Amino acid sequence: MAEHVLEGSQPVDLTKHPSGIVPTLQNIVSTVNLDCKLDLKAIALQARNAEYNPKRFAAVIMRIREPKTTALIFASGKMVCTGAKSEQQSKLAARKYARIIQKLGFPAKFKDFKIQNIVGSCDVKFPIRLEGLAYSHGAFSSYEPELLFLQELRLEMRLIPHLRTYILCLQNSERISSDS
Repeated sequence: MAEHVLEGSQPVDLTKHPSGIVPTLQNIVSTVNLDCKLDLKAIALQARNAEYNPKRFAAVIMRIREPKTTALIFASGKMVCTGAKSEQQSKLAARKYARIIQKLGFPAKFKDFKIQNIVGSCDVKFPIRLEGLAYSHGAFSSYEPELLFLQELRLEMRLIPHLRTYILCLQNSERISSDS
């Protein structure tokens, strides 16, 4: 088994990752249906680490420490869980939020759990010429440097049926000038 150690990281199995580049998961966003109507004011008053300001946002914002996540809980019974670092943590956190809602007296269930978004990052160890990349792959990319302080390239690929994959490349504009 070929292994290579990158500075400040775990050993990388080069048979699985020939480039030596392995993305680090930063955030998992998932949704679940609690399958019941919820009284958001009652939840905010009874639950710890919950806030509800209907003038600002029509959901209870609840946080737990382990796994460190935040949930948006809507009156319809839909819930969005964000902040987990793995799919397993996301599911565990969503179950914990559902259990909290059950303990408050609501007949919450755990239906239709789905991972909606996965954010990862990696250092490719070389500069990426975003303009050239967008030009050569214009059919499935967009490049609009005037919209952000950072340069952005968004690639949309269908790696797995029914799952869209977006690769978002961000570079500090000081590192690569637009005329190079």
